[in-house]
Amino acid sequence: MKSEIKIPLILGIIIVIAVVGLSVFLSSLDSKVSISKDESTSVNTVTDGNKIDKSGFEKAPKLVGISDYINTSPDKLQEKIDHSVVLYDIWTYSCINCIRTLPYITSWNEKYADQGLLIIGIHSPEFEFEKDVTNVKNAVTKYGITYPVVLDNDKETWKAFGNNYWPRKYIADSEGYIRYDHIGEGQYQETEKVIQQLLKERSDSMGTKLKLPQELLSIRESQPSLLRTPELYFGYDFVYGRNQIGSPEGFKPDQDVTYSIPQSKQLHNFYLDGTWKNLPGSMKLVSDSGSIVLPYSGKEVNIVTAGDADLKIKIDGKIIDPAISGKDVGINGQIHVHEPRLYNIVQTETSENHTLEILVETPGFEIFTFTFG
Repeated sequence: MKSEIKIPLILGIIIVIAVVGLSVFLSSLDSKVSISKDESTSVNTVTDGNKIDKSGFEKAPKLVGISDYINTSPDKLQEKIDHSVVLYDIWTYSCINCIRTLPYITSWNEKYADQGLLIIGIHSPEFEFEKDVTNVKNAVTKYGITYPVVLDNDKETWKAFGNNYWPRKYIADSEGYIRYDHIGEGQYQETEKVIQQLLKERSDSMGTKLKLPQELLSIRESQPSLLRTPELYFGYDFVYGRNQIGSPEGFKPDQDVTYSIPQSKQLHNFYLDGTWKNLPGSMKLVSDSGSIVLPYSGKEVNIVTAGDADLKIKIDGKIIDPAISGKDVGINGQIHVHEPRLYNIVQTETSENHTLEILVETPGFEIFTFTFG
């Protein structure tokens, strides 16, 4: 075939295919809208449940390997799961990203629990102390959580969902199909719209009337700085590929190490003084006193600690100014840590570079991680 005939013919075929494809796409919008999936978020929002082919959706897995139940019992929870729209929130109580999502989740519970929404907090711990049901109950009380929370201490339910992140939200419709999947913080209005859509779908299928609020939640969202120090771990099991200890002695698994602080220090590296025991998830102070020095970037600094200890906080060689002290810091830069959790020690309006120094005045102090905002 001659090229002058072949080219118009090919162009004609392409136009026909494009028109047909566009027609199919537009007709599909009558039944569902799919929002693209990537590493940070994936969403599938429904607009008309009666027209959806659910063969492409997976069903939410059973809750397995649960060691404890808070605000519920196994039988009551299963009874509620049946025929509810279920938001599964995978979280852990010392995770700052998880903590920042809780005001939204608790508000959705208050707003939609009577209309068919069931929220289940799947508490999948990162550190050993987060497996203690008493610690989790204290966190549940602190953050005003009244919906069911299950302790997934061996991460069996985490694995059943195929999860690798904190926090992560899955929403299943009233038939148990997962219709929404979001990793991390953010997209709160989009998430609430999905809740409303699936509640409407449930109501339509049951033949009941549903009156949904017109306004979506309006809570000021935390805005972490883009340029900030990454999370820093003190346990040798957590530092593969992200070893940021600046002291020359380095990590020495299961040993008591006397650390020193070099004169030259690098941003995003932490330095230790004193004798510290190297543990899988943390470091514990063995000597009578010690210190941690960290040149960092960010507007918020948090530490996850355990043990009963007195700390003093310095910024750039001086006792921390009350104007930038975190909510857990008292007068004269003092903190008394007494329960295993996250403590907020620095809070500034914008991202800043400083050198943080934590003076530890009590042996037995245990530190797990620094997190930044």
